[in-house]
Amino acid sequence: MAMDAPQETVGAIYPAIEVGVIMRREPVIGPMSRWQSTRWVLADVVLHEALPALSLAGAAEAGGPIPIEPEAGASPATSHWLYPGFEVTLHRDDAEGYYLNLTAPQPCFWVLWRLDHEQGDDAFPQPLIVTVSYHDAGRWLDAQERVDQVPAPPSVIDWMARFTQQHYQPEPKRRKRPASFQPLTDRFGNPVCITTDKARGGAGHG
Repeated sequence: MAMDAPQETVGAIYPAIEVGVIMRREPVIGPMSRWQSTRWVLADVVLHEALPALSLAGAAEAGGPIPIEPEAGASPATSHWLYPGFEVTLHRDDAEGYYLNLTAPQPCFWVLWRLDHEQGDDAFPQPLIVTVSYHDAGRWLDAQERVDQVPAPPSVIDWMARFTQQHYQPEPKRRKRPASFQPLTDRFGNPVCITTDKARGGAGHG
């Protein structure tokens, strides 16, 4: 259910965009359903320009997530909820993080979100941060946070690419030391001494 905005409107004036996070609640199928009847998953991240004005107005009035129509063909037990109002800002000192995202097979958005399991099946997810930085996502995962990803639309990929081309400067590669200058060691890591002298026979050979 990805929605694209015209490319010229994405970050055209300031290196930031506003997006909405769409979470999906769906039934759990299989043995796990004995302990959990439903689960939440990240469904999409959409640009505010692509959202109907009615949805944004409804979110402002409700002060929280608002239900939206499910995808065509979705199960009646599945529901989608929109969380608008997230800002994605590009920073010059994180240009490498955007470059790593762009050079991945599928550039994407990452969303850090949490769920209060003590509330049981009635708990709603809480998306906290949206990023396009590979480094941000890596730090969150290292901190044992819940991080999911969805593909970024072409307009956002183009926006990242233009910013990265302007600000990313790869660090110069260090010259690898030639193998002939590297110390030789045996299989136990001990230094090996090599001599060109021929072994001499012992005394007493007549």
